[in-house]
Amino acid sequence: MGGRVWTLTQTEDSLWYHVYNNQEWQGEGSDRKRRAGVSLQMENKSGKKFKGALKKEEEEEPLAVTSVQDTEEEEMLRDYFQLNVKLGDLYKEWGAADPHFKRIADIFSGVRMLRQDPTECLFSFICTSNNHISRIHGMVERLCKALGAPLCQLDQTSYSNFPSLSALADDSVEECLRDLGFGYRARFLQQSAKQILDTHGLQWLEGLRSVPYLQARDALRTLPGVGTKVADCVCLMSLDKTEAVPIDTHVWQIAKRDYNYASGKGQKTITDKLNRDIGDFFRKLWGPYAGWAQSVLFCADLKKFQKLKEMPQLKQAKKEETDEEEMRVSCKKTKIKTEENATAKNTKTKSACHKKAKMSV
Repeated sequence: MGGRVWTLTQTEDSLWYHVYNNQEWQGEGSDRKRRAGVSLQMENKSGKKFKGALKKEEEEEPLAVTSVQDTEEEEMLRDYFQLNVKLGDLYKEWGAADPHFKRIADIFSGVRMLRQDPTECLFSFICTSNNHISRIHGMVERLCKALGAPLCQLDQTSYSNFPSLSALADDSVEECLRDLGFGYRARFLQQSAKQILDTHGLQWLEGLRSVPYLQARDALRTLPGVGTKVADCVCLMSLDKTEAVPIDTHVWQIAKRDYNYASGKGQKTITDKLNRDIGDFFRKLWGPYAGWAQSVLFCADLKKFQKLKEMPQLKQAKKEETDEEEMRVSCKKTKIKTEENATAKNTKTKSACHKKAKMSV
């Protein structure tokens, strides 16, 4: 992020970070020894304000932040994680409007949209066409290593910056990326970068943050390899268009399965109209941050997270078993107590009869 490598550690109330200098070489385990961090403590739950304190491991007490660089780094983190957005309040709003979301939100709390660099976001998403997550990850790594500036090496892993528009627009890029297994996407990457530089200029992508959502999306769709879904992803994840709801077959299935969405029932592909209709359906349901809400459901539907959804069910089943066992034990105790009372009463009656008989004699 920002042309530097970061390590982050999250605790209950703090986000610790360390920023490595470019070309900084670290040996095995040295990161832990050198780590320093800024604790972003919440002053109060309602205000959602954060204060910073630089804290090194060898220091017993936190030291006040005085460095301008430290302040800039904190601001970069706040911007990247969009900490100004009160996610807890949004979850409550979405849950109140949508019972299905409320059930999912109890399991998948804290799913926050990143504010990514527009160039990195756009060209990473061009790689996603007819692809899956692990392969996309590998392609982006190879793209950075081949065309990006080297940053540093940590624990024998080399890190490189994301390539600049100029690097991506070079005439040699298509052949280079085809050799790296990008296939037809290689041409889209090179041509899109070249079109942006030749037609719009370096600042064009970032400038789309200040135009309305539909205008930004239509502008992105003029680029080679950028369809409606990719344009919506870039709008949502890097251009501040919180109402953008990226629609693919996965999200369409969620709409049909969990919301009984019937429009386009006989269709096999997502047309522009169906894309707009599904997006409008979710925007009406969730409001101006519909894209953020959709990311929670998308995350919850991924195969890798299905065990998280099973955990509450297992807990509920275990609780029911425990309740049933406790009821059986309670009934057993009641039965034993009743039998004991009956025995005691019987013994007492016999004793009383014996005393009466003795007195009569």
